[in-house]
Amino acid sequence: MAKQEDLFKNVVSHAKEYGFIFPSSEIYDGLSAVYDYAQNGVELKKNIREYWWKSMVQMHENIVGIDASIFMHPTTWKASGHVDAFNDPLIDNKDSKKRYRADVLIEDYAEKLNQKAQKEIEKAKARFGDAFDEAQFVSTNPRVVEYLSKKDEILHRLAKGLENDLADVKALIDELEIADPETGSKNWTEVRQFNLMFGTKLGASADTAMDLYLRPETAQGIFVNFLNVQKTGRMKVPFGIAQTGKAFRNEIVARQFIFRMREFEQMEMQFFVRPGEEMKYYEYWKDTRLKWHLSLGLGRENYRFHDHEKLAHYANAAADIEFNFPFGFKELEGIHSRTDFDLKAHEEYSGKKLQYFDTELNQNYVPYVVETSVGLDRMFLAVFSKALQEETLEDGSTRTVLRLPSVLAPTKAAVLPLVKKDGLPEVAREIIEDLKWDFNVAYDEKDAVGRRYRRQDALGTPFCITVDHQTLEDKTVTIRHRDSMQQDRVAISELRGIINNEVSMRNWLMKM
Repeated sequence: MAKQEDLFKNVVSHAKEYGFIFPSSEIYDGLSAVYDYAQNGVELKKNIREYWWKSMVQMHENIVGIDASIFMHPTTWKASGHVDAFNDPLIDNKDSKKRYRADVLIEDYAEKLNQKAQKEIEKAKARFGDAFDEAQFVSTNPRVVEYLSKKDEILHRLAKGLENDLADVKALIDELEIADPETGSKNWTEVRQFNLMFGTKLGASADTAMDLYLRPETAQGIFVNFLNVQKTGRMKVPFGIAQTGKAFRNEIVARQFIFRMREFEQMEMQFFVRPGEEMKYYEYWKDTRLKWHLSLGLGRENYRFHDHEKLAHYANAAADIEFNFPFGFKELEGIHSRTDFDLKAHEEYSGKKLQYFDTELNQNYVPYVVETSVGLDRMFLAVFSKALQEETLEDGSTRTVLRLPSVLAPTKAAVLPLVKKDGLPEVAREIIEDLKWDFNVAYDEKDAVGRRYRRQDALGTPFCITVDHQTLEDKTVTIRHRDSMQQDRVAISELRGIINNEVSMRNWLMKM
């Protein structure tokens, strides 16, 4: 556990030191759970967004994109259920005066049991080697069975308590003797609900201003535009509408860096289908979205599905793709079968028909919806945390390397003149001028070339191109590969093809 905490601290520190993420308003001591994406972070974030958009919109003929406004008519949120049901179960510690999400306290307790079980499995795996039968060990080892059974029982009781009676959630906290994470106090209040939407005003005067909300999700902007998109795009069911954009939630327990923030970005797609076909497409999108994640090469073992026991009021099936963050497996993306709840609710509250005429069936109906929703900031954290590695080299030295998938790397190549004279910087600049039309490239001439290599490794740059005196003679350069540190002598004219072959979105998405 200590090793995981150290890794997470390194992630946060590296993100700031190398210009990926800064605390917001830091000169005024910051703002809790609000962060700014810095010069390298904004590029990585943009590349993740584009990788999602290309795979979701450009590669599907029946999916289009929109960009709906953050401000929406307040009745939108009444129809969607957010006014009445968008709540978190909160609990206060009477001694520390700290406020926590009750379900998160219990989930964290359950995750510690899971980590104990995983530690036993890893020890056995090391002991038995290739002969290790993990499935048999998990089902027969008394300690592992106890840990996992207790974890499952706790999560089942939590789900029932959240659905039926918050007093049962409080009783579970007391029974497990869960303490305040900061002070160790177990002196808790009762559990109560708290609405997460930020309120604001629209209008010039207090007397006439309309009460509005900052949107807590991007999905409703898609639903209210369903008919507009369907008619203007002549879309035929099944079809999807995709969107990326900011959402806002007044999270009480906003923590774990950018994992849970009050201002965040979502990448969502709502797929409209015939009633009765939703489960077929639910399974299709579960499979398709997992393949998208796996295409980035972060390791199959770092993903798992978690099927929801307690379903949201709009869903008839739901699953999360969970990722192994430095603090354990947590939700990265949700796939939900939302039935026809949203469109029917907006029909009721607006008085407008939101139906589709199916020419093949010769009938009108309200389509069912399958949703895929991934947090862009969480995706950033997943990629960044898994990419950050410390390596011991053959000569005993160490290097910090950010093994970002090259398709997502902020800078694709750094061009380095060996020395700052003899015409080498001028040739390096010519290479920059040629490559920058196709790739984000950087020029670096400060320090010895070895230190420049290390700096670019830490920034996640896939290639370093060194211009030396031989370049002046035969127009060749040394290209160094970040991951293997292999160096090859190539012609300047070959650089574009070499880089493109490694960073092309086409080549990466073809892995799906």
